[in-house]
Amino acid sequence: MTEPSALNLRTVAEVATLLRVSKMSVYRLIHNGELEAVRFGRTFRVPQQAVDRYLNKSYYQAG
Repeated sequence: MTEPSALNLRTVAEVATLLRVSKMSVYRLIHNGELEAVRFGRTFRVPQQAVDRYLNKSYYQAG
């Protein structure tokens, strides 16, 4: 388990900006289980490590 101080949680809006997609796309990734998130009431927070894992598994080797 990761220590709470090392989580570095991002908002859905921050993740959307980072990935250059809409907030709805980030919500879709979360609800489809492709992107891990923590729920606080009605909002989600995404650990930076989850964003990094998602990006690493999404790389596509062209050519």
